[in-house]
Amino acid sequence: MPDAIFAHPRLAEIYDRVDDDRSDLAAYLSAVEEFHAHTLLDIGCGTGTFACLLAARGVAVTAVDPALASLEVARRKDHDNAVQWIHGDATTLPSLAVDMATMTGNVAQVFLSDEEWTATLRGAHQALRTGGRLVFEVRDPERRAWEAWTTTEPRHVVVPNLGLVEVSEEVIDVSLPLISFRMTFRFAGDGAVITSDSTLRFRTREEIEESLSAAGFRTDEIRDAPDRPGLEFVFVARAESITVMSEPSRLDRT
Repeated sequence: MPDAIFAHPRLAEIYDRVDDDRSDLAAYLSAVEEFHAHTLLDIGCGTGTFACLLAARGVAVTAVDPALASLEVARRKDHDNAVQWIHGDATTLPSLAVDMATMTGNVAQVFLSDEEWTATLRGAHQALRTGGRLVFEVRDPERRAWEAWTTTEPRHVVVPNLGLVEVSEEVIDVSLPLISFRMTFRFAGDGAVITSDSTLRFRTREEIEESLSAAGFRTDEIRDAPDRPGLEFVFVARAESITVMSEPSRLDRT
């Protein structure tokens, strides 16, 4: 199930205000231009900020997310109905052959088990045309980003029609490679308090490269994230054709 911050209707409504720094998207927009991507699959599209940016530039976007509340926010942004919105994940897609697939906002870290991660990579591969690129970023586990996640003072965000919202964050478990944290939202208007617990997996660079290869990708490049230099890896992987080996005949085995 998606975390409450994405799936709870009230939290989905304020998500863009709480996480309003999307400077991370600049690297993805540049990649779309660099690789001349005219069609794109946005895996874990959330409230649709990136998908709508691309659609406004003429890119044909398919955007998928398992959190229905976030998708409802995203659809309201899509005034021209330019994006194909899908409630689901990379394993529940229609037949596609896109130029590029992306996982922005560290979406790649929400897949906790190897089975989930492998299924997502295979779904992305199946959706890409041969030679299409998969681009995503992850935090470098050696930089231990979670050590700065617990807030000493809550943030205060003013949300139209809702008023002041107090946001605090704390790490609640460190069991590497898994890190769990809790976000607490206090709504001044009616006194409501909503919490959202999340867990992320910190895979090493080598683990990700191996998993990409096993799913039919060739890692072309591992870049630095321009908005967080030295803290993250941006993977650019190319979908290669997969040769299905036929079962050898009885004569071949003799």
